Amino acid sequence: MHTNQQRYAQKAFKQTSAIAEEYKKGTKEGDKYRKKYGSMAHKLPLLIRTAGLAQAFAFVQAKDETAYTDLLNHLATAVNWPNAATGEQLAAKSRSAHLDNYILLTRRVTAALIWYKRFAESVLDVKPTDDGGDDS
Repeated sequence: MHTNQQRYAQKAFKQTSAIAEEYKKGTKEGDKYRKKYGSMAHKLPLLIRTAGLAQAFAFVQAKDETAYTDLLNHLATAVNWPNAATGEQLAAKSRSAHLDNYILLTRRVTAALIWYKRFAESVLDVKPTDDGGDDS
């Protein structure tokens, strides 16, 4: 049996490693995608703390970027929330959850994001100071 942290770490490592493999460093498209994904992985925890989970998800979805959508989808699979297999479904759950479930979902998402931040830096080579190129 694994802890939630171990499951989040395994999922995040597998997913960020797949991104590193698919979007090779040094290619223009690959660098842009990796920076957007990694930059949002670094920014999202702070955005959640300042604006709340539902608002943060809405902000990310409004950006309509493939890398951001992929990050939300990856979070959905890592958190494994009931009936929320995609980022869109996870965002919908955050908007409709009762307070106790909203708080639990927020805690799980932020706990999983710790691993995405770490692997964005170590696997994708995206530093917290790198700009993802978004307009925010």
